[in-house]
Amino acid sequence: MRRANVLALIALIVVLAGCQRSVTRIDTTTPVDLSGRWNDTDSRLVAEEMINDVLNRPWLTRFETRNERQPVLIVADVRNRTHEHIDAETFMRNMERELLNSGQVRLVQGREFRELIREERGDQQVFASPETMAQWQRELGADYMFTGTINSIVDQQGRQRVIFYQVNLELTDMETNEKVWIGEKQIRKLIRN
Repeated sequence: MRRANVLALIALIVVLAGCQRSVTRIDTTTPVDLSGRWNDTDSRLVAEEMINDVLNRPWLTRFETRNERQPVLIVADVRNRTHEHIDAETFMRNMERELLNSGQVRLVQGREFRELIREERGDQQVFASPETMAQWQRELGADYMFTGTINSIVDQQGRQRVIFYQVNLELTDMETNEKVWIGEKQIRKLIRN
């Protein structure tokens, strides 16, 4: 009986030792690709490359020459059409950060946040002092709208899998519906199990 208790205790210690978890903090710019799926590194790098491309195309110079000001952009919608869950919102925020930090364009809120701001502005009309309340009809209208998709194709045989991602973005003139820029970025990942 005593020997069984000792063996059970040893087995319990071995099981508990195997369940320990180790967490190590790493720099957020260090690429880590555990699964081969779309990840934060892909999102950041694609956003940086695509925004660099759009800001170095002729539409920007044409707009500034014609209007004598920076264009106002809105990142409206990037849809996930891949085989996996991708939070397109994270990618859109990466794009917005790159656009805003470039200092070459102005950026306005998307539909969801505009509604929140308008609701708050409405509350201010009732509850804030006249000298501090935000006024109606002072919103900045967008000149151009970003839309796009993230697509994927998976090819698998045996223990190998290739995942191909393609990100397509378009910049459209809000007044004329003219597409002024189309960007594309492709990523291919080979995963061996």
